[in-house]
Amino acid sequence: MSIKTNKSLTKRLKVTKNGKILSRAPGFNHFNAKQSRTKQLAGKKTNNFKISNKNRRTYLANA
Repeated sequence: MSIKTNKSLTKRLKVTKNGKILSRAPGFNHFNAKQSRTKQLAGKKTNNFKISNKNRRTYLANA
């Protein structure tokens, strides 16, 4: 039996060619009109996503 990839998690992450996992900053999906422009743009930056190797194997079978 092979391990299945958790599709909902992989859609939120990006794996680079060197194996780093990047994710969007949380809390910037909507209601951004009242924020300052610098805070709006800060939400577009990607963050380094820290995940243990055990969980990486479980949720990201192909990455």
